[in-house]
Amino acid sequence: MATKKNARKPLEPSLRHVWLAGLGLIVVGRREALAAVADATRRLDAARQQAATFASTTQRDVLGRLADAREQGEARVGQFSADVEARLEPVLVKLGLKKKPARKASRSRKSAPARAKTVRKPAPRKPAARRA
Repeated sequence: MATKKNARKPLEPSLRHVWLAGLGLIVVGRREALAAVADATRRLDAARQQAATFASTTQRDVLGRLADAREQGEARVGQFSADVEARLEPVLVKLGLKKKPARKASRSRKSAPARAKTVRKPAPRKPAARRA
């Protein structure tokens, strides 16, 4: 048996076909627009969250570095202050504005009477040379 070929003739576009194709384009366009808006909103929220995370991380880092710098500055100021005081102390003592610093008692193995016996005699003074 031989098969018969169905020969359909192509449909001529009519006004109804154009109308239905236009409606289909509108529906697809609307669907794509809504999807694009949803995608843009999702990306915007992700970018906003990433910016907030970046800002808080940066703030934490900056505050940590400032605290380190402050500690180093305070240490240097304290050291500078101690150096200035140590250099000015003899001048202040000479001017009578400050008392001499008390020296620490040296520890000696000898007892007090034994130390008294070993006192050195001062060296004899030489007479001053006279000018002619």
